[in-house]
Amino acid sequence: MTGTTDNQRVITEQQWKAAQLIWNHHQMHHTPRPVDAAIGLGSHDLGVAAVTADLYRAGLFPTMVFTGGNSPTTATRFPRGEAVHYREHALALGVPDSAILLEPNAANTGQNVTLSRQVLADAGINPATVLLVSKPYMERRSYATARKLWPEVEVLCASEPMEFDDYVKSIGDEKLVLDMLVGDLQRLIEYPKLGFAIEQDVPKDVHAAYESLLTAGFTGRLITS
Repeated sequence: MTGTTDNQRVITEQQWKAAQLIWNHHQMHHTPRPVDAAIGLGSHDLGVAAVTADLYRAGLFPTMVFTGGNSPTTATRFPRGEAVHYREHALALGVPDSAILLEPNAANTGQNVTLSRQVLADAGINPATVLLVSKPYMERRSYATARKLWPEVEVLCASEPMEFDDYVKSIGDEKLVLDMLVGDLQRLIEYPKLGFAIEQDVPKDVHAAYESLLTAGFTGRLITS
């Protein structure tokens, strides 16, 4: 699949294959199973709340935390905050209010984990196993972050089961999605050096795909030193 964005940026077939490789690496491919609690990580993606609700109805956990305040990319979409909108969506999907805890302040993934841990503890819940529900391309980084900040807990990951092409169509901007994939991989590489996450192996072909997209200018979501 190739195409153009609003600014008519052409995505070549080679770039698309590189992005697909990175997309696959970002996902942990965990098999969902019963855990003590789930944490829905706030973002622009309301699918996170829907997946969390689905897994709750499947009986995989008794309690969920929705975590997230606002960011420049979500303030317009979720003016009351990411966690609040996630909660409202889960309630509309039939999740009882008693199963939902709210963490409305986190501004990054590390805070998502640490503040959700505190919310659970305040509710008398000290889980041994936790399911992190996120955007598909954020699974590995959320896992690496949680393993650093909450090492005594067994961490599983889940996201909306979507093919790469379908996810791009749902966002509607190919360039933006490739920027996000590259930006998350940069964080996966750099954050362990800063003490934010455990190190994750990046296979040579994935790293080569990352370098090729950097060279091609997919740099819109990079962190700067």
